[in-house]
Amino acid sequence: MVHPVRRLAVLGSTGSVGTQTLDVVRAFPDRFDIVALAAGRNLELLQEQIAEFDPEYVLCEDTSALPSLGAKPCASLEDMASLPQVDIVMVATVGAAGLRPTLRALEAGKTVALANKEVLIMAGDQVMAASRRFDNPIFPVDSEPSAILQCMLGEEDDIRKLIITASGGAFRDKSPDELAAVTPEQALQHPTWKMGRKITIDSATLVNKAFEVIEAHWLFDMPYDQIDVVIHRQSIIHSMIETADGVIKAHLGSPDMRYPIQYALFYPERVFNPGLKPFDPVEIGQLTFEAMDPKLYPCFELAIDIGSRKGTWPSALMGADEAAVELFLARRIKFTEIPHVIQSVIDDHQAIDNPNLDEVILAAEWAAERARANVGAPR
Repeated sequence: MVHPVRRLAVLGSTGSVGTQTLDVVRAFPDRFDIVALAAGRNLELLQEQIAEFDPEYVLCEDTSALPSLGAKPCASLEDMASLPQVDIVMVATVGAAGLRPTLRALEAGKTVALANKEVLIMAGDQVMAASRRFDNPIFPVDSEPSAILQCMLGEEDDIRKLIITASGGAFRDKSPDELAAVTPEQALQHPTWKMGRKITIDSATLVNKAFEVIEAHWLFDMPYDQIDVVIHRQSIIHSMIETADGVIKAHLGSPDMRYPIQYALFYPERVFNPGLKPFDPVEIGQLTFEAMDPKLYPCFELAIDIGSRKGTWPSALMGADEAAVELFLARRIKFTEIPHVIQSVIDDHQAIDNPNLDEVILAAEWAAERARANVGAPR
């Protein structure tokens, strides 16, 4: 059977999800064509990707370097996301940078593979409204919402509950007293996943899990009181749903981001990738589940409370968390001070109830700056 070639724009090509997206493309060179690549500051890796995939368009943070990269420059991420040649836009940027291109891609009728959950945290109502208005679904590229999506197929009208699993992060076995002394290096040692620095710290605080709850609320139109989180150390069950008859339907697989990436890129087709290790239940031996201890993860309830509010509150949460993680990695605050930094920003925030897109983005920028100002000069 001859399959059509799918033409991709990868926004955030040098990051963790971007590089793993290109791994999937490498495994199926006859099925994909890289039309456009956008990166941040990693020009060396971007140049290697350009040499390998020969994209027609390229974009990077240092626009002065564009003429030397050997491809047509794009004026913006929004322009890249709406290129007529592109079928699928992989939004693998970090933070607010993904919001406008996601909306532009939806408007342009592109398939959106969304790895940037902050897009939905900041403007879930606007993004999902655009998805409905242009009749253009969003494919989440994260193991948990991808698993929920796959479990929900054929069950959409009969779901009582979503159950999102969490590994517990790098400090799941430490006491609250021990957490005050942990270092950035320790926090970056995730027990099961290989991810970027920001999301790895968010996994240690469980802010990332709160973001996934908010993301699931928007993607699947599910009330917050019907979304649960359980600690599952093996990271084999990525999410579960409870159907109307009380049956639990689970999605199992090896903890490898290339699985949800591949699902989004190939949907509705499933293909075997010889480069990915299949799940072996005998090798794993056992799967365990634990209740989440709120004393270990004060950021979780804080983030759920703020993120579930309307207006610019979720954007302020995102900006404050981004800065707090940055401050921790720079050793300017302790790990246990992250929730206090976030709360200090929220206490100062004057929310806008019905913000436009500019106000949503400005709220995140304001929150990040306020967090840095509240901490003060480097110690």
